[in-house]
Amino acid sequence: MLRPLICALLLFLVSTPAAFAEQKQSVGNFDIHYIAIGSTFITPSIAKSYGIQRSSYSGLLNISVIDTSKEGKPAIPVEISGIANNLLDARVDLVFREIREGDAIYYIAEVPYRDDQEINFQIAIKSGKTLNTQLNFKQKFYVD
Repeated sequence: MLRPLICALLLFLVSTPAAFAEQKQSVGNFDIHYIAIGSTFITPSIAKSYGIQRSSYSGLLNISVIDTSKEGKPAIPVEISGIANNLLDARVDLVFREIREGDAIYYIAEVPYRDDQEINFQIAIKSGKTLNTQLNFKQKFYVD
């Protein structure tokens, strides 16, 4: 059964323009799904239940890793760390929290931003000896 945060993010992906289409990187037998959104897209009740600070100047990064080689394509636990930096190279170490809800496993981190700011993400993801990769992407944030 999917919990509120997963449902909120899935609904967000389905109801937004193509700019927020599925973001995924495939590495061997693994699919890494990721999204970075403004924290105000999360409802106050969901933010409160997960200890997420809602702010027009705070983004939310959500990452999950799926093992495509196994039946049912289960989510897998990973070691994850990363940094976010803007175009002026101001760096922020990302602090990820693992959230498990039923069979779902995902990792969330918060990142500060200013209006019309592009953030570069560099995320290291590792799972035993089967997965050791770097996820790099950019996301532009706007103050609402």
